[in-house]
Amino acid sequence: MNRINKKLQEDKKLLSIYFTAGYPNLNDTVTIIQDLEKSGVDMIEIGLPFSDPLADGPTIQASSTQALKNGMTTEVLFSQLKDIRKSVKIPLIIMGYFNPMLQYGVEAFCKKCAEIGIDGLIIPDLPVDVYNEQYKATFEKYGLINVFLITPQTSVERINFIDSISNGFIYMVSSASVTGSNSGFGDEQTKYFKRIAEMNLKNPQIIGFGISNNETFTQATSHAKGAIIGSAFIKHLTNNGVNTITNFVSSILK
Repeated sequence: MNRINKKLQEDKKLLSIYFTAGYPNLNDTVTIIQDLEKSGVDMIEIGLPFSDPLADGPTIQASSTQALKNGMTTEVLFSQLKDIRKSVKIPLIIMGYFNPMLQYGVEAFCKKCAEIGIDGLIIPDLPVDVYNEQYKATFEKYGLINVFLITPQTSVERINFIDSISNGFIYMVSSASVTGSNSGFGDEQTKYFKRIAEMNLKNPQIIGFGISNNETFTQATSHAKGAIIGSAFIKHLTNNGVNTITNFVSSILK
């Protein structure tokens, strides 16, 4: 069974952390992953930086720009992660845009992910229809879960279609905006969380965008299986460095 599916079966609310590979420094990637696991994080999303990140707010964009300047590439990331499963057990997901994967070769990319122990991919700009028709078989061949995003504007029909072809979790974007742009959830978002929960989808939902502290983590996970934190963690790395990861995670899970 895929590590993501095993983790989703656990009787607890899940914390997933996103960070940009190669940030703050090129060779911080493995240390950050190891320290996140030791700190009690349930899943990790490893951001593959790209020059034109559509869904990312200024914090993640800035980290991607710096990671690219530092020399991060697809090849470098795969090289850094080649022995990651000797020390890390929790699910690892690569989040990135489709262009670098297409350039690398989709099958070659999936094969490499399987070899090093990546469990899934999140590709915000890969349309669900295109994935279903052209790439689903390849992902399944290599045991990779593809995670799709939904927003408050996603139609019921589309949500049901995404649910029907998914086999992990659904990434529930808390609002129709870029990452890192909210502080707390209002009535509209709470209604949206409840509406999706009441659809009784076969795949659990994990909420991302706008989660930055214990309060927003608790709000989000009262309506979903888990929550994802990205911008707030990257801000923490920027301001405090990579040696204080435990402090950040414990402030969320307190």
